[in-house]
Amino acid sequence: MKVESEYIAAGGNRHPSSADWATGLLAFGAGNNIALWNPDSVQNEGINALLSGHTDSVNAVKIWDISADRFLISGSSDKTIKIWASSENKSSPFREICCLEGHENSVNTIAILPEKGIFVSGSADGKIKIWKFSGSETKLAQTISLKPRILPLTTAITLLPSGQAILALAGTSSVIQIFTQSATNDQFELQATLTGHEGWIRSLDFVQETVGSQSDVLLASASQDKYIRLWRLRKGTQAPVDASEDPTLAATKSSLSNKAYQVGDDGAKYTITFEALLIGHEDWIYTARWMPRTDLTVSPSLLSASADNSLAIWAADQASGVWVCNARLGEISAQKGSTTATGSTGGFWIGLWQPDARSVVSLGRTGSWRKWTHDQTNDMWMQQIGISGHTQEVQSIAWAPDGSYLLTTSSDQTTRLLAEWKRDEINTWHEISRPQIHGYDLNCIDSLTRDRFISGADEKLLRVFNKPKAVDYLLSKLSGVESTNTADLPDAANIPVLGLSNKAITAVEDDENAKDEADANGYEKEAVDPASVLHKSTLELDQPPFEDHLARHTLWPEHEKLYGHGYEISAVAASHDGSVVATACKASSLDHAVIRLYETKEWREIRPSLASHTLTVTSLAFSHDDKYILSVGRDRQWAIFARSEGTLSDYQLVHSNPKGHSRMILDCSWAATKAGLIYATAGRDKSVKIWRLDQNGTECILTIPADQPITAISFEPGMKDDVIRLALGLEAGDVTVVSLNKDATQLAESHSLDRSLCPSKAITSLRWRPECASGHLQLAIAAEDFSVRLVNIKA
Repeated sequence: MKVESEYIAAGGNRHPSSADWATGLLAFGAGNNIALWNPDSVQNEGINALLSGHTDSVNAVKIWDISADRFLISGSSDKTIKIWASSENKSSPFREICCLEGHENSVNTIAILPEKGIFVSGSADGKIKIWKFSGSETKLAQTISLKPRILPLTTAITLLPSGQAILALAGTSSVIQIFTQSATNDQFELQATLTGHEGWIRSLDFVQETVGSQSDVLLASASQDKYIRLWRLRKGTQAPVDASEDPTLAATKSSLSNKAYQVGDDGAKYTITFEALLIGHEDWIYTARWMPRTDLTVSPSLLSASADNSLAIWAADQASGVWVCNARLGEISAQKGSTTATGSTGGFWIGLWQPDARSVVSLGRTGSWRKWTHDQTNDMWMQQIGISGHTQEVQSIAWAPDGSYLLTTSSDQTTRLLAEWKRDEINTWHEISRPQIHGYDLNCIDSLTRDRFISGADEKLLRVFNKPKAVDYLLSKLSGVESTNTADLPDAANIPVLGLSNKAITAVEDDENAKDEADANGYEKEAVDPASVLHKSTLELDQPPFEDHLARHTLWPEHEKLYGHGYEISAVAASHDGSVVATACKASSLDHAVIRLYETKEWREIRPSLASHTLTVTSLAFSHDDKYILSVGRDRQWAIFARSEGTLSDYQLVHSNPKGHSRMILDCSWAATKAGLIYATAGRDKSVKIWRLDQNGTECILTIPADQPITAISFEPGMKDDVIRLALGLEAGDVTVVSLNKDATQLAESHSLDRSLCPSKAITSLRWRPECASGHLQLAIAAEDFSVRLVNIKA
């Protein structure tokens, strides 16, 4: 059995230090993993691999090239620093070679100085550690306890033109501490404390201004006070007086300079003075990064990322020397629709330059990366295709009945639609739509038809959504999916202010404006906000939508709400013909552990509810002919409900096993076989049990043991070569595909997926793709490590 990775989706961590971009590789923290992505790839294939090893959120990532070797250094909330070396393994391009455990709390920042072979780590334990790194070994050189005790959030280290190393650090205070390395004992010593900011400092970065040993060095500091301060390090002990032709300007600069700080050894003293205050952002500033320059005769530029949803590029005006904003990228935060509900706000947490400075990327609150490339012909920054992914545990996934797209839902309160982008001979997967952006954690999802799905959340009710014309057009244009009869579909949807329900809206032609509503007497009822008017041309794309489009224009309008449950929804399943929905909620008593059925024509509840369980029902499944409903729960029992003859929705309890497993049962699945009705149950007792249902009742015909609890299972929808395939997802993230004989009485083969293809935390859901056109099998995997994976299996 040959298994290959087809697609990986994972959202980036919201930490300003958690990403770095070097030639051909952008590495970023994605939950407790490190995601590897090449933004320069012309094929736009997205994340290449996820490196697993950390047990908690990755907060800091740096790429270090030594000769022909490439290393990654990562710091995490698990208190460790890991060093990774490049390898030849395609599915895992880096291997862990070292784990450093010196810190006593979360590692929040890492800075590297390749010229001296050292890197610096800062932790929430209030300590800075200096490490010597040669590629083959790592040694702790120095530990600095910060006094007064602050939690370092950012560090920057560079060489002064004199050859001396200088370290800047800042964090949960408004000052910047400057350390220089002593020439006698190589220890870093505190030499200056820069004041001026009025909030926590989130980012520091050094740059050499020009060529030569007499060059000044600039330090940029970005703060939660909404300002960026630039500091100049100049050789000598006297602060230079700016003898500008304009005496007013000189006086202003002098008054802003505060005081001169002296750093360095006796042989090479440097003076630090305040250079400029960059004003323009309207919210906290998370990162400030100097543009990489191969030619030091070019003036330096600075990229800043802020919570005001914008990136700004700053440069000194050649004539006056005044620092100005040359370009601003991102969103207009005041625009209607840019609310927390639509996931647009929360700002940009990271801004990075491409190594050759032709492109920039930013990471937003929704975990999505956006990319802009500079068009030199028109001197404009043009947005390019980025990548996206969930930022919390992925709880459930569901394929469209025809396999044309995959729906995923997560504790990050979003539902996402993933589909192929087919062009020429290239097929890549992308997020095509974000149907649901919610105010509650989402727990379960299932497709009713190709144009409708249902999801359940912590809000105790279920919501049904219809596909809009905008998404139908995208799937048809990009994925080659046959278009639905769109006459009955709404154009698009939006979320009203202070609302949770997606409302259908009508798009207008480009030369039209939306008409204001009027009551029966002709008086104006409500003026239409021009910013909320949606033009049809906005919805007609020839490539996967950008992040701002996903959050605003690809929502699905809500069709129905289903009430009845008293606690958070735990499971939902739709019949294969889409006529019945079965749902369950979290429960600790018989009263709430019922399964509620709803018919989908009038959306009425079918009473009475189905009772058998005494605790939470964890999974539901309809048999392939919809005659039976299988349920499993935390009370260790499974139950089967059969449909009464001559009815479509009247189900009655026919079988149950109060001791189906020795511990709670977590998932179940029906098999499509020629040997009668076969189903499987799996649970925390580290076993899968295969059962046969016939006229005489039920019997366990096979038990498959595992070395850890089994959290998800899924039978392949059809039978190939008289073989029944079952995918098992385990608590540690391992995935195994087992093959059974046609009677499901014997285990014919077992294949464990390579560890590099598997998630690093518990599997939450497994789903085989129905009707895969490529000829081989495809398995979708959702996990608690925030990732969604699609693997190709060639038997």
